[in-house]
Amino acid sequence: MESKLPALYAHRLGRAYGPDSSRAALARTLQRPIEGLETDCCLSADGEIVLLHDPLLELGTTLCGWAHERSAAELRAGCLRHRDGTPSDEHPLLLEELLELTPARATLQLEVKAHADPALAHRTASAVCERVREHPARERIEVISFWAGACELAVRLGFRARLVLIAEYCIPALAAWARSAGLHGVCVEHSLLSRELVGTLRESGLGVATFTVNHAAILESVLGLELDAVTSDAPHELRADFIATSGPER
Repeated sequence: MESKLPALYAHRLGRAYGPDSSRAALARTLQRPIEGLETDCCLSADGEIVLLHDPLLELGTTLCGWAHERSAAELRAGCLRHRDGTPSDEHPLLLEELLELTPARATLQLEVKAHADPALAHRTASAVCERVREHPARERIEVISFWAGACELAVRLGFRARLVLIAEYCIPALAAWARSAGLHGVCVEHSLLSRELVGTLRESGLGVATFTVNHAAILESVLGLELDAVTSDAPHELRADFIATSGPER
């Protein structure tokens, strides 16, 4: 049986193409067709949603301190760093800017970020949902998070939500909870995937996606699992590798 390529999502808007979640990365990603975009969401001190992977600003920007302690204007004034740590000319995007730039066909995964602070994760999820509640892209949005409470809140507010899994233990219990909480699905690190794990989750009615796949051999290892989506730093190159080895997509 021929394996079909799952939907490909651009991790951090395509971090192989520019600084994490930057306008430059997004522009290069959108030069070719893409099924979805993934980015991280941090809450500013004045209640705005800024697209930053790391709440600790030193890790990804020229600023210092924590994202939730600075205003959106302060965060926007900082520069994003390249993957090698050098400063770029790119500034953090606001969620509203991303919504304006995202094509109408693409799924948009918004990951709620908060470091060791469940209450902040809850406030961030609430703010994300409020920002997109009336937006035309609402039906294409998935709220994702490592924080279970943030996912539960998103569901209560009427959004699809995926919990990001970082371990494979007690999957039947987790699946039962996810079903009762109304989650749309889960996102599982590719190194944890197995037929048994995916089968258990699917039997509970949960969709399964994976991250972050940047090598054709890793993609090949998960193709038979019929995943919802695969997230990649370089989705276009991954697609090209798949076509080169398997022939045109069907």
